[in-house]
Amino acid sequence: MTEQQKLSHLEIPAYERLSGAGIAAGKTIQGNGMAMTRYQSRDRTVLTCCAAAALSLGGCLSASESAVPLRDVGTRGDTPVSESTLIQNRGAKIAFHVTPARASGRGPTIVLDAGGGGDSSYWNDLVPELARRTGARIITYDRAGFGASEERPGPLKIEDAVDDLAQGLKRLGATQNVILVPHSFAGKITTYLARQHPEWISGAVLVDANVPPFFTETMLDRQSKAYAPAIAAMKQSKDQTKQTRSQLALFESFVETARAYHQVAWPAGVPCTVIVAENTPFEDPIDAGAWRNAQAQFAHTSRCKLIVADKSSHDVARDRRDVLIEAVVEMANRVR
Repeated sequence: MTEQQKLSHLEIPAYERLSGAGIAAGKTIQGNGMAMTRYQSRDRTVLTCCAAAALSLGGCLSASESAVPLRDVGTRGDTPVSESTLIQNRGAKIAFHVTPARASGRGPTIVLDAGGGGDSSYWNDLVPELARRTGARIITYDRAGFGASEERPGPLKIEDAVDDLAQGLKRLGATQNVILVPHSFAGKITTYLARQHPEWISGAVLVDANVPPFFTETMLDRQSKAYAPAIAAMKQSKDQTKQTRSQLALFESFVETARAYHQVAWPAGVPCTVIVAENTPFEDPIDAGAWRNAQAQFAHTSRCKLIVADKSSHDVARDRRDVLIEAVVEMANRVR
């Protein structure tokens, strides 16, 4: 069975199935509270990202808080230039990068959150086009231990990661009409933040992101065993950097955080779009099928739109940036 055939047989009760359509004529169907769109690519870019990164298992390779004030940064050509800010939170300085809105008003703020092992640079190629297409203020940031942010010793605590983003948005005055766009591991942070502050969030576009239904006990056991050798090798490596230490912090908390996340539901009333890549982060057909089914189940139960990015790897921002950008633009237009 081909990857496309597998996608058309997702094991979700009363699931609406849709045959392929071109990007210019992408179709959406409504059924049981869920909409699904399939986009097909005219060209395929061969890019891969390891499954470990998708699950926070590595990368492809409130005390007193303060913020550095933003300056008027002007524009470069027709695109506003981003400004970086360090925000102190829970013992670490977290780097936020803000591209100001192209026009005054009360338009949305788009927050882009990279996957496990990634940082804000993942979005560099998309920010200018999103700024041009939406006119929105765009925020990217580096989680603790990655990019320009300081590391925080010890295992990752998901509550720290969520609070880092929450405090940053507060300090930047982005607490209304926010659109969250998480990739991969960052789906956890988005889900928790949306539950804690639904009044901030106008919508979300989850990009082949971690969703709660995937993290069953069976999958936790399979993933823990599959990546144990790589984790052991990283621990024994003498080449320890800020990034590798931070990746190990993700490893150490994986089972605990994923098990808790499995019990979490998307907040009712917060619109979301779920993009699932045709080619999952996993080579094993059991794992790949579980990932696809979890994405469809999450979209179904959360009453969200489901988009299948045909001929894309887990790295949707590289392989099918057209699908990602169109989904974000659609959400931005919806919440204005």
